[in-house]
Amino acid sequence: MARIKIEEVLDHLDHDLRRALEATLKEHFPNQSFDARAVFRTFKRQAYRKCNVWENVPDQYVEKE
Repeated sequence: MARIKIEEVLDHLDHDLRRALEATLKEHFPNQSFDARAVFRTFKRQAYRKCNVWENVPDQYVEKE
């Protein structure tokens, strides 16, 4: 098993994940307006609360370059 620091991973992928969340919200709620950055900040805050600081992931999901 590998361990990842979930907060650091989310922060590292911030731009791409925020865009993916925004696209998801637009697809499911096309006539709603929202602040994508605020929604993503809430998502990250909830992820930080729900996940451990260090999360175990199977080795096959981690590749070291």
